[in-house]
Amino acid sequence: MVKIFVIAALLATALSAEEPHFNIPLWPAGKVPLAVGTGPLDAPFLTAFLPPKEKRNGSAVIIAPGGANIMLMYGVEGIELAERFNDWGTAAFVLTYRLDPKYNKDARILDGNRAIRLLKSRAKEFGIDPNRILFSGYSAGSEMGRYVIAASGPGDPNAPDPIDRLDSKAHSLVMVYSAGKTSPNEDFKNFPPTFLLAAAWDRGAANGSAQLFLDMNKGGGVAELHLFQRGRHGFGSAYTSPEYGHWMDILKHFLNLNQFFGSKK
Repeated sequence: MVKIFVIAALLATALSAEEPHFNIPLWPAGKVPLAVGTGPLDAPFLTAFLPPKEKRNGSAVIIAPGGANIMLMYGVEGIELAERFNDWGTAAFVLTYRLDPKYNKDARILDGNRAIRLLKSRAKEFGIDPNRILFSGYSAGSEMGRYVIAASGPGDPNAPDPIDRLDSKAHSLVMVYSAGKTSPNEDFKNFPPTFLLAAAWDRGAANGSAQLFLDMNKGGGVAELHLFQRGRHGFGSAYTSPEYGHWMDILKHFLNLNQFFGSKK
């Protein structure tokens, strides 16, 4: 299984060879919190996928691929999605986060919140609006997203690292085929607008997403739920699928309503 991890990490690293794809470490070497080693799987990073400058609209997305927290599905839940977001003028950043068994959700919460803060700190460089950063998770990445949002908040004004002084609030949250798990500090009134999607056959994800919608709706949060009558787990962008190939168009409508692209289109 370690071999799979290394191949996945090398795949993302290989993308740094050509613009506009390059890697951005979340922390400087030797300063990764909770790190238990110094190898490639101990240093989380973002891989940038930037649309042409003339197409950018100031929006950005952090994509957290799934993989059961033991590997990362960079293809259908990373690169393909990044390319679709680029088509919309959104700067996309695929997150390589820390995995089991070396790391647990505490490390992943740090990785997700740091990724948001890092993009805010370099917003001018990437031509993005720091208030329009979407966190988009898939399967295990969706579970991570729920934890990250629940733990997000203002930065520490006294932090020695200026990045940690920034807030980690996201513009919105996308959770695809996983509703994640609750956490003690979860307050749905403080959640950003949340998009929930799954296929009914994928019962755990579908029923969990339906329950999360009910909980958010009762708790004062803003959520939109879509459950396809057919389908499976792990469909990614599903661009040509007859069952749910239009799901990203539905997502784009959701984001438009919340002015993610800068204005309603």
